Order: sequence, then C-alpha cells, then structure tokens
Amino acid sequence: MTRQRGAGDEAAVSSLDEQMRAAKAAIAARLRHVRQHHPEGPFTLAALAERTGVSKRTLASAESEDGMNLTLETLVKVAHSLGIQRWAYFLDEEVFAQVNAEFETVRELRQRAVQGVALRTTSAAEPSAASLSELSELVIGILRSAKAASDTLKGISSPPGEQTSSDAQKL
Repeated sequence: MTRQRGAGDEAAVSSLDEQMRAAKAAIAARLRHVRQHHPEGPFTLAALAERTGVSKRTLASAESEDGMNLTLETLVKVAHSLGIQRWAYFLDEEVFAQVNAEFETVRELRQRAVQGVALRTTSAAEPSAASLSELSELVIGILRSAKAASDTLKGISSPPGEQTSSDAQKL
C-alpha cells in the first residue's frame, strides 16, 4: 500500500533538511575554528590532513559552506588527533565553549612556560629591574590562572567526607 505525503510530512522533511544544514554549518565553522585557534596551530588543511589521516579534500569539503556528510568515524578521528576527547565539540555549543576555554588555558600556560624559561636562561649575575618586573608579571599571571581555576571549580561539589578549602579555612 502506497502512502501519500501530506503537508505535515513535507514540513517535517523541510525541518529535518534545515536541521541537517545547520549541523553541517556548525561542524564546518567549528572545524575551521579549531584549525585556526588550536594551541598547537594554526594548521593548514594539508597539515591537519597529515595529522588526522583524513584527506585534505574531505577536510576542505567539510569546511565548505554546504559541508559534506562526514562520518562519525571521521569526526572522532579529527577530534582525537587534536586532543579533543569530547567529540561533541563539533555539535554541542556548551562543549565547544568548554574545550575552547581549555585550549586558551593551555595556550596561556605554554606562553608563561616560555617566558619562565627565558627568565631562567638570562645570564646576568644580578637580577635586573627588567627581569624582576618580568618575574613579577609571571607570578601575577600564575595567580590569575589559579584564581580562574578556583572560580571554575567553585561550582563543582566535593565528594562526601572530603574537606573543601572553605572548610579548611574555618579550622
């Protein structure tokens, strides 16, 4: 028996098509974003293709306006090769924001480590005012990072029986 499509069926198909276009656009935008803003990047399409084992053509198509139907395997492969353990990065706005915040923290820590190495390798016998100023800035940056981490962790509750820092301060 053949079933005829009604107006409701056409609206559902149209809605599904719109959702698919939106998902492809989100994946394309996020793939371009992570390629350009990854702490180890930016990556060219060729470099990302080599790193992921996914062809440059597939990646270019995935980043295009229309996108392409990427397999879940390809998305997971790209995510994994970039150190993204939560492949929902490509589909979920909250995960996208969280992972990008983690990348920014990594980028800042790497920058601070480079500055710290530069400070340690200076050969002046007496610390100069400039190196003391740089050291001061480094310490301030570390304190800011610690405060940001602390603020992030405030929303996470402690396991039962474990003492929190506010509990320890009361003692």
